[in-house]
Amino acid sequence: MPALNTVSNKPASNPLDLMEQIVGGYEWAFDRRTDNEMAAEAPGKWCDYGLYFSWSREISAMHFTCAFDLKVPAQQRRNLFELLALANERLWIGHFGMDPDDGMPLFRHSVLLRGTASASVESLEDMVDIALTECERFYPAFQFVLWGGKSPADALECAMLECAGEA
Repeated sequence: MPALNTVSNKPASNPLDLMEQIVGGYEWAFDRRTDNEMAAEAPGKWCDYGLYFSWSREISAMHFTCAFDLKVPAQQRRNLFELLALANERLWIGHFGMDPDDGMPLFRHSVLLRGTASASVESLEDMVDIALTECERFYPAFQFVLWGGKSPADALECAMLECAGEA
């Protein structure tokens, strides 16, 4: 399919150069593994999160994952898959998945940058902020399923309760 806007068919510049500055500004530990890969660790309220960024110049896209520091026993993975599906229904951007090797929950998102010079600082900061916010919001539901014996639906409802008033 031909592009309607042929103003710029050049691939975007590498957004990982900008992401490296953003992560460094937060003073998070990070490792620029290659020109196209970067890993970082972000502290959270419930656990530390492993951030992984991968840039594809060929399709002008950056893939991003935010992994929970949470091991899932093999016998609990079916329940966790159900919880992930229910949680994904509540997301506008990105989605939850599970690492096939160790069952660790992940938040994933990709950004297409074709036709742009590069990603903006604001869009990259938003991408990381959204991922960390959603991981923090759903972390209690994962705990309720894995260690609290709750069904995925009950765990999600308990985790999504909004507290009102003061104690």
